[in-house]
Amino acid sequence: MKKNDTPQADVWNETAEPVAPKTKPLLKTEPVFKDSGFDMEGLMTDFPTATELAKFVFDETGIALNLKGRANKLKYQVALETLNGHPPAAEFLSKENPYVDKNDMVPMEELKVLPPRDSSLPPAHELQNYFHTAGVPHTDAERRAAGAKISVCFRKYMNGCITYEIEGPLEQKPFGEKIDKFGRVRPEIIKWIDPRTPETLIVRPDGSTTPTGQRLRALLKSMPVNKSSVWDTWIDREFVTVNQSAIDNPWGMEGDE
Repeated sequence: MKKNDTPQADVWNETAEPVAPKTKPLLKTEPVFKDSGFDMEGLMTDFPTATELAKFVFDETGIALNLKGRANKLKYQVALETLNGHPPAAEFLSKENPYVDKNDMVPMEELKVLPPRDSSLPPAHELQNYFHTAGVPHTDAERRAAGAKISVCFRKYMNGCITYEIEGPLEQKPFGEKIDKFGRVRPEIIKWIDPRTPETLIVRPDGSTTPTGQRLRALLKSMPVNKSSVWDTWIDREFVTVNQSAIDNPWGMEGDE
């Protein structure tokens, strides 16, 4: 057998120097900038405002520049360099299309920020069971009259507390009317129909219910599931119906399961 004299790397020895593969040296390349034929004087003459200048650069390069309020010489210098292929610095880049006038856009209401979970509720790790349903009538009177429903999560905890949390849906609705500069009728503002709530107590540990809890309980008891109801079958469940291990091993000792 022919002996292989080529040294082999020791893959198990983590302190050994790695054997570098033989590669050809990479050629150092410099960015190539084009001579666009534009000059400062031409840009200043043809595009006297920052908006017009930004639109022209956007048309030529697809790059949106933030030039408003800049020193006159600086904004034309940035535009010229961009036209010649020099990437502009981050502070001169814009995320806005220069052709979009914010004054022509319909303002949109900000989404409400939900308050944090009530600290008086049982800790999350004491959750016994939960149930999602999309069959509860909407909280908004107009949407409810149209037959709309909301998505609600019900949670029951080990101490008997039951809570609800409305999860959505989020919908947009135009309000008011105005005529824009093009003579078109537009909404004054777009608002959110936002039924979301934080997790809220409806059944206390002693079994008493809040006014909202009484109404929700009555509604869900009217929804049949076999010979029972949604409330009794899926929400106000007994501990033993959701914890088979308690039935199989009531002592909870390790090794007995």
